[in-house]
Parts: sequence; structure tokens; C-alpha cells
Amino acid sequence: MNWITNYVRPRINSIFSRREVPENLWSKCDSCGTMLFHREISDNLNVCSECGHHMHITPRDRFLALFDGGVFSEIDVPEPLTDPLQFRDQKKYPERMKAAQKGTGEKEAMLVAAGEIGRTPVVCAAQDFSFMGGSMGMYVGNAIVKAAEEAVRLGRPLILFSAAGGARMQEGILSLMQMPRSTVAIQMLKEKNLPYIVVLTHPTTGGVTASYAMLGDIQIAEPNALICFAGPRVIEQTIREKLPEGFQRAEYLLDHGMLDRVTDRRKLREELIVICRQLMKMPPPTWGDLPAPGPDEAKMPQTKPAK
Repeated sequence: MNWITNYVRPRINSIFSRREVPENLWSKCDSCGTMLFHREISDNLNVCSECGHHMHITPRDRFLALFDGGVFSEIDVPEPLTDPLQFRDQKKYPERMKAAQKGTGEKEAMLVAAGEIGRTPVVCAAQDFSFMGGSMGMYVGNAIVKAAEEAVRLGRPLILFSAAGGARMQEGILSLMQMPRSTVAIQMLKEKNLPYIVVLTHPTTGGVTASYAMLGDIQIAEPNALICFAGPRVIEQTIREKLPEGFQRAEYLLDHGMLDRVTDRRKLREELIVICRQLMKMPPPTWGDLPAPGPDEAKMPQTKPAK
């Protein structure tokens, strides 16, 4: 035995047998800086297990956790014009769209689906902030109109998860026109006495806040979500004063009467089930695999099964 056998050979073997560790196995919490294993994050619905910070979650992942068994059917949304204004800044608008579609794997900034949560039939729509900041363009307007029409046709509640930086500047006035369009769509639900529930997530700003995001029968927000029309930095620069701590955050709006609830994402599904069944005048939910009992079954006394 010599230094070649004891040191050089093991060193060479360790170099050539070293495995590459994928970089996406761990993620860092934006709030507390804790390194979290990706499976732990996924199982916790992208909520930090240390500080409770709510990280970004895609509409598809949200729906997989929301609907019973992760089963839902996507609702087709009418396609708008590709580039109505021939807009170009540093890139052409179609190029930005292709980059966003490649980066997210989604066609646009809103996903519409129908299914059941806790055996309660619902229609859901969710915005994806990672797709061009969740900006409200013609497609998003079409998606909200289609979601409302589908909810009316099926007689179901509509649950909308908002996450947007406002209107999409590449579509100009056509984007701003989606504000009244979405307002009219929501009115269709109200005329049919169907619940419209909004879950405001971080961030919900601009024209989205000024239209469909604040028209819900029930307004729920995720913890510490930024909800505003103009951002705090813009307001501070305008009035030249320091804003209160937590200004325009979900908890601040709850204290000032603009929200009904601030609910942790991990408890949101159960809360939505209870609210939907109450507003639709359905029997209370049964927590388990069995469907909720019907009106007659709910009145029957419970009996022990025969041996």
C-alpha cells in the first residue's frame, strides 16, 4: 500500500463517479430564506412550511389540488386576434407571446375549468401571473365571459382566482374594454342568482382590481397578497408621504372592510366547499369519499350497521 493506492486512486474515482445534482431540487423561500425541497413545496401547495409565505402557484397546479381527485375538464375559450395593433417595443408582441407560452406551457394567462370540489359542481377560472404578469388582454376577457356563460348554462357557482399586474399594454384600448365586458359577464351570474366568489392572490392590481376582481359576492384573499389599483410606490411618489406598514395588503384590506376573509391556501378548498354549498342551498358537506347526503337522507336517524 502506498500513497498512490491510498490517495490518488480514490480521488480519481470520486471525480469520475461524481453525480450531477439537479438544480431544481431545492427552492429558496422569498420571505424567510429557508431552503425547501421541491416535493415538500409541492405537497404544501407552494406555501413555506417555516414562515407560511405563499409562493406563486400555477392555475393548473391549483386546480389539481382544488378539484376532487385532481379531475377537471378544461373549457375552450374563443381565440382573439393575434396582434390587433401590430404592437412592438423591444420585441414584437407575437414574439413575447411565444416566449410566454414556451416558459409556462400554457396558451394564455387564464385557465377555465369545470368540475367538482367536495362533490359540489363548480366552474373555476384562474390567472397565471407568470404569463406576461397575468395581464388582462382580449383572451382573458373572453375567458371570463365563457366561464360566466358556462356557469349560467350548468347552474353552477363561479370561482375566480385573480393574479394580475393590470391590463395588457400590447393590446391598448382593446385590453381596457375587457373591464366592462367582464363586468357584464358577472352581471349574468347575478341575474341568475348564482354565486360569484373571488379569491385574490398576490398580486392583484390595476384594471383587474377595478373590474371583476372586486365584484364577488364573497371576497377572499390569500395572506399578505398585494391588492390595489396603483401600487404603493406610485402612491408614495405622488403624495410624498410614507404609507402605513402593510398598506394595500390583504390583512389591511380585511381590517378596512374590503374583504370578507383572508384564508391560508391550505385551508381554502374546505372553505370554498362550505361557502358554495351554503350559497347554493345544498346540504352540509360530508368530509370523506362519500357524497354529501341528500335532503331526505340528512333527516334520517343514524343507525348502526348490522353485524
